[in-house]
Amino acid sequence: MLFTELFISGYPPEDLVLKPAFLETCLAAVEKLAAETADGGPGVIIGFPRLSESGRHNSIAVLDGGKIIAVRDKVDLPNYGEFDEKRVFVAGEMPGPVNFRGVRIGIPICEDIWGDLGVCETLAESGAEILLVPNGSPYYRDKVDIRHQVVLKQVIETGLPLIYAAQLGGQDELVFDGATFAFNADRSLAFQMAQFLPEIAVTEWTRKDGTWHCASGPMARIPEKEEADYRACLLGFRDYVNKNGFKSVVLGLSGGIDSAICAAIAVDALGADRVRTIMLPYRYTSEESFADAAECAKALGCRYDIVPIAEPVEGFTSALSELFEGTESGITEENLQSRARGTILMAVSNKFGAMVVTTGNKSEMSVGYATLYGDMNGGFNPIKDLYKMQVYALSDWRNRNLPEGALGPSGVVIPQNIIDKAPSAELRPDQKDQDSLPPYPVLDDILECLVEMEMGTDEIVARGHDVATVHRIEHLLYLAEYKRRQSAPGVKITKKNFGRDRRYPITNRFRDR
Repeated sequence: MLFTELFISGYPPEDLVLKPAFLETCLAAVEKLAAETADGGPGVIIGFPRLSESGRHNSIAVLDGGKIIAVRDKVDLPNYGEFDEKRVFVAGEMPGPVNFRGVRIGIPICEDIWGDLGVCETLAESGAEILLVPNGSPYYRDKVDIRHQVVLKQVIETGLPLIYAAQLGGQDELVFDGATFAFNADRSLAFQMAQFLPEIAVTEWTRKDGTWHCASGPMARIPEKEEADYRACLLGFRDYVNKNGFKSVVLGLSGGIDSAICAAIAVDALGADRVRTIMLPYRYTSEESFADAAECAKALGCRYDIVPIAEPVEGFTSALSELFEGTESGITEENLQSRARGTILMAVSNKFGAMVVTTGNKSEMSVGYATLYGDMNGGFNPIKDLYKMQVYALSDWRNRNLPEGALGPSGVVIPQNIIDKAPSAELRPDQKDQDSLPPYPVLDDILECLVEMEMGTDEIVARGHDVATVHRIEHLLYLAEYKRRQSAPGVKITKKNFGRDRRYPITNRFRDR
């Protein structure tokens, strides 16, 4: 049985591996599992963090006959993007194959097949007959294709078949999407397991002319584009809520697209009986928003309450009237509305133990169009790494499809009017997002250039964007870093999410002019 990288501890364990007691507990779990193999059943390859005389290692143990028969350590420790392994682990020595019941198995660990240290070539030269690779590879769009390319490169260079065991599940911001697969030595796809779904597969391998070949195994369909992104959000959100012990969630349902798709993800992940939505209207809330929010909650089948915020907002305004005397009403008073809503949602959370779902998208978080201690309140954000246009695309996809494993209803769950109408925070009369921001297709393209591709402003302008707009968006992006440091965690979907992947200083006067 082949398990994934650091399966015993979970991946990434981060600074937990600095605690000797944690490492001792992990080793005890491996030894207990090893004892279970004494009955002559299947052997086990499993990942765990290990302490040796030279330091802490990202390791695997091979278990058979009631004991640990071999240990191998990860050689190539990644230290980019979401990975920070050099901080807590030391690199292992170049490994040799493990003789398991007469078969010489090479077991490179994750980055050992992604990097250029030649781990797989060394194993092949040392007599390995097949490569079994435990992985902790987080999701982003098209990641399965990228993994296939990495594996094919190693198959071509070594002439050996390779089984790629991929971790499944959400761990804080990261989503591990599964989709374990293998390639035969002749470069043909040997088997492909499902993405985003838990399953166990038994594959059959035969040896002919000294080469192992997969005789039977599953061939699952791999989701693409919006389906894959939606299911990643669903899995990441479900695991965060369930693994942290929350029985239910609550969110503000405003009648806008962001809260609507978050409600849909929550119901799909947890079931309607565990999701509570609250409309928090003020004098600027339109009848259209009332109708859209109610229709969305009805379509999803979840609880829907209405709690007007006029009294708390006016109470704050009254309390501050003397301090604010002689000033003009503006963004401060608008933020009081958001903060009143945030306070009410947190009160419901405290009273009933429901986690508050945060609903801001990546476009808004990029430019600071979110209120600290207001709409940024909450425990987790399923759409934190989705740009606004991606939110629209996923909403449209969900209305036409029910994801496999989803607990919500089929059919239209996000009213079409929510998708069609111009987005607005409704914090002042006739407010529209595009009063102060470029159209979202323009904004998102500029942001993707700045965030995902780290492009210079001249390059972005050359794509056809207005120079003043590009400079303004860059300024807002840098200015909002302090807010993002205080935001709730959320599912990583893109190659460069805020937090793990993109780490900029808050105090920063650089501007690309």
